[in-house]
Amino acid sequence: MSELLDSQKQKIVKLLAEKSVMKQDVFNNTINAFEMIKLCVNEIAIDLIKEIEPVDKRITIAVSESKKYSTQLKVAGDILEFFMHTNVFEFDKAHPMFKTGYIKQHEYNSYCGIINVYNFLADSIKYNRMNDLGSLVCRIFVNREMRFFIEAKGPMGIKYSTFSSEPLHKENLCEIINDLIIYVITYDLFTPPYETVRDVTVNEMQEKVSSINLRTGKRLGYGTSTSASYEEDNNLYI
Repeated sequence: MSELLDSQKQKIVKLLAEKSVMKQDVFNNTINAFEMIKLCVNEIAIDLIKEIEPVDKRITIAVSESKKYSTQLKVAGDILEFFMHTNVFEFDKAHPMFKTGYIKQHEYNSYCGIINVYNFLADSIKYNRMNDLGSLVCRIFVNREMRFFIEAKGPMGIKYSTFSSEPLHKENLCEIINDLIIYVITYDLFTPPYETVRDVTVNEMQEKVSSINLRTGKRLGYGTSTSASYEEDNNLYI
């Protein structure tokens, strides 16, 4: 074997033994984190059902797991969809995370799995309103050491803006899910501006009546200002 071929083989083996193994560790940690999320979602749902049923049985709390890497929590009129991506990601070198001492300790600390959390209106799913809008409310990043941080606007994004000093555990995730529930219940559906819904064709009305196909969505996003111009939010409505 030539020196070049031997050198190439050694480089490949080194990458497999280090980088590929690291990515497997990240993937396994992300799966473990997602399994903890599913446990938290079920426990929170059971507790909320016990508390709310004596108050008003019309308020529904439910959990639905349709796919291996996806689970839904329905709380009254809102749905939180937790979705785990199966790939491992690296941040752009311009990302603020690269300025932290933790990443500078070891470059592999910056590789993460991602769990996305989306919010949809429960009626959007119930009535199959395919044009309705959902929002990404946060992204949970988990690395090879089970450290985590969250990207989100507002208080949650500030609270978890850097990698945790301790490995992610179930209590962390239950607290995060409770914060998300409070957030989506707190933010309400806004009436669309009159001018944007004033004119409608007969065909559009027939379609809307037959499928309840009126595009609907919250002005979601941590810290969203209610003073934002209607023009910016017109895409939420038809």
